[in-house]
Amino acid sequence: MSDSQLDTIAEIAKKVSAENDRRERQANTIKSLLTERQEVLVTMCGLAELESKNADYKVVLEILKSFNQALVDYTALGHFEIYERIVDGKERRESVKKIASQVYPSIAATTEQIVDFNDKYEGADDPDSLTNLYTDLSAIGETMAERIESEDLLLQKLGDQSLSRTDTPKT
Repeated sequence: MSDSQLDTIAEIAKKVSAENDRRERQANTIKSLLTERQEVLVTMCGLAELESKNADYKVVLEILKSFNQALVDYTALGHFEIYERIVDGKERRESVKKIASQVYPSIAATTEQIVDFNDKYEGADDPDSLTNLYTDLSAIGETMAERIESEDLLLQKLGDQSLSRTDTPKT
């Protein structure tokens, strides 16, 4: 084999290795996103449960703070690690781009609702600032349900490691 043929083989092996690394990072990101999502849902349920217990507002504020942090972390992870890559045109698989174009408007709308909730309650520090909390928490629960439905469609495509002919990257 000539040096140029060996160089070509080495270049191809390097591209395959880089693609495998990228897919592994993506799989880890999806796993992290699902873990963050679970934390949001568990914390949200814990916060909602406090309404029926007539909990002291200081306890509510403490759990609300944890909930907001989990909610922001989850939203940011999805945005900066998954959706931004697709929006920036870095995704090559046509099936992923197609489903992303269908679900992204819903995901973007839910992101706005999540940011609004966080902005409203981020500085909560007294009972008066919690007046509409449980109504707003119910609305954010509906927002999460909508986001999860859309997100799962995209994550399913992203997690699909088999490439069809139309998804094969052009070299």
